Amino acid sequence: MAASINGVGGVGFGGLTCSTKTPLPSSRSSSFRVQMSVPVEDKKRNYTLQKSQEAFNAALNLMPGGVNSPVRAFKSVGGQPIFMDSVKGSHMWDIDGNEYIDYVGSWGPAIIGHADDEVLEALAETMKKGTSFGSPCLLESVLAEMVISAVPSIEMVRFVNSGTEACMGVLRLARTFTGREKIIKFEGCYHGHADPFLVKAGSGVATLGLPDSPGVPKATTSGTLTAPYNDIAAVESLFNSNKGEIAAIILEPAVGNSGFITPKPDFLEAIHHLTKENGALLIFDEVMTGFRLSYGGAQEYFGITPDLTTLGKVIGGGLPVGAYGGGREIMEMVAPAGPMYQAGTLSGNPLAMTAGIQTLKRLKAPGTYEYLGSLENLFKAF
Repeated sequence: MAASINGVGGVGFGGLTCSTKTPLPSSRSSSFRVQMSVPVEDKKRNYTLQKSQEAFNAALNLMPGGVNSPVRAFKSVGGQPIFMDSVKGSHMWDIDGNEYIDYVGSWGPAIIGHADDEVLEALAETMKKGTSFGSPCLLESVLAEMVISAVPSIEMVRFVNSGTEACMGVLRLARTFTGREKIIKFEGCYHGHADPFLVKAGSGVATLGLPDSPGVPKATTSGTLTAPYNDIAAVESLFNSNKGEIAAIILEPAVGNSGFITPKPDFLEAIHHLTKENGALLIFDEVMTGFRLSYGGAQEYFGITPDLTTLGKVIGGGLPVGAYGGGREIMEMVAPAGPMYQAGTLSGNPLAMTAGIQTLKRLKAPGTYEYLGSLENLFKAF
């Protein structure tokens, strides 16, 4: 028995990929569908989620809401949360033995498919040497060189352990470099769960109907200014009313955390111009779009180079990872080269670096993004 899970929009791009030659599709409403496709020979078998239901009921007593990330509880879409047992390629199997076709890709990291043989083989070899060193390893430099050569804005990079952590670091860096405190973010854009970003955010904050989050002090969000996405006039107004106070604009260059919203023609270019004109930095949050819209991310796809970039998901090949990078002058403000402190016990750990290296090698192969772009037609069928 096979089912398909379609998570396009809502809290992510799902399986959506585009090549540099493929136009981005128009905005689509949030959807999450489970479609059953039962072969004739399996008609006698009943589709059941009994074990998943039992596991979820037990988990409710162990973890808040029974999960470790809110969207997994299915509250915004309804239905029974599904407990997965194994994955391979484009297929998933739950603990009840049901098979699914996966269009979500673990919310982005599994761009080359789950449990890729080459990635697993490389991880097995790396694990023989250890899982965490607490000191530098060559793999960090290998992945750093790959990221720097691919992403137009990045001359130096700092690896962290999540997209949230990357956005936390890049915000502190922008404030350090400019000597200013205020930032502009866009309504519906999600940049992780750090306090300054939980203002009119997307992702689970939006799908759960939470306008912000309790526990976030007003002081931590007082410097966060918001504007509607694609509204350049609103951004101009914010700069005019906060002269010399805005450190940076941070945005998803193509929004994937509150539905799927593409930038209007010239919007990104206008934003870029405004930051230069006002002495602010432009930050692209490419945790979702990085190495997805093209090998060089959305900035390569749209031809707009920001000052700083955050990355995650794909560059870890399915393991926890994040990164932020930019021009050398800005990045040398980061400790120990400069005064802005940021650290992490598992940052740059050999397993995440290995999975990232192997994934980027696969993505760099000729024809990869042309192939990924051609898959857009499959999504139009849904």
